[in-house]
Amino acid sequence: MKIIDQLKRPIGEEMELFEGRFSKAMSSKVALLNRITHYIVNRKGKQMRPMFVFLTAKLLGKTNERTFRAASVIELIHTATLVHDDVVDESDKRRGFFSINALWKNKIAVLVGDYLLSKGLLLCIDNKDFDLLEIISTAVREMSEGELLQIEKARSLNINEEIYYEVIRKKTATLIASCCALGACSVDASQNDIKKMTYFGEKIGMAFQIKDDLFDYGQQRIGKPTGIDIRERKMTLPLIYAMEQASPLERRWLKRNFKKNNKNKKTVKEVIAFVKSKGGLEYSISRMHEFQQEAISILDSFPASESKDSLKKLVSYVIDREF
Repeated sequence: MKIIDQLKRPIGEEMELFEGRFSKAMSSKVALLNRITHYIVNRKGKQMRPMFVFLTAKLLGKTNERTFRAASVIELIHTATLVHDDVVDESDKRRGFFSINALWKNKIAVLVGDYLLSKGLLLCIDNKDFDLLEIISTAVREMSEGELLQIEKARSLNINEEIYYEVIRKKTATLIASCCALGACSVDASQNDIKKMTYFGEKIGMAFQIKDDLFDYGQQRIGKPTGIDIRERKMTLPLIYAMEQASPLERRWLKRNFKKNNKNKKTVKEVIAFVKSKGGLEYSISRMHEFQQEAISILDSFPASESKDSLKKLVSYVIDREF
């Protein structure tokens, strides 16, 4: 049995029902939109975000209609951001399949992303789930701010470890934190438990992004070759740490190559080798494990349950995944 299937065991029934409800939530009267959303649904990923919603809800109460709406909202918003990201990054592939912009061009891809975003927000409004709407709207704002902060700092290479954490907290961790907050809110959990699970989601989101950044220095993975962050001038934790350990001469070499030769294959390999030689990977792995432990310690404050076990395994999966 695949690890993801094991993690879904306490919420197997919910995930099965979610499939149909999510498809329905994406439906439109426009034939072109339906063709595109059908393509998206049939090429879905691991659906980790709905899993966080359902597992958190079951940890703190009993899943209900609001939980299903919360899972649909988060997946609609997440899918919208992926569609828009592929346009911004000019990516032709997503999870090994052609991206929406590769098949239907940028204009349609942007409009599809906008449509999915509006469907998510309207799902909350139509059902008067204003508490859920506030959580997801805040997440969208934070993600946008995180992406823009990263772009702003990348231009000047003015990014230290503190700024890096602020970027990934906003652009990645906030969405996973929202999954847990939505799951908790959907079962009317106490404000204290909602806060704890939001914090749990944030910690695991931070670990998730550091793991993602480490892939850039490892073996090739599906849809994203090694060194792509360097080519896109994204300052990630391994590089930031290496730059802090470098001599003034090495720092000038690194900045010059990062700014002007970042698309040169030989230079990219040299930068990767330099980051490894300065212990950038080891340091990043240690920080990732710190965030993992913080997330687990939050879970340990809750009583034993199948959902708690699955959430713990999900935390380990985020760290151990190979792509």
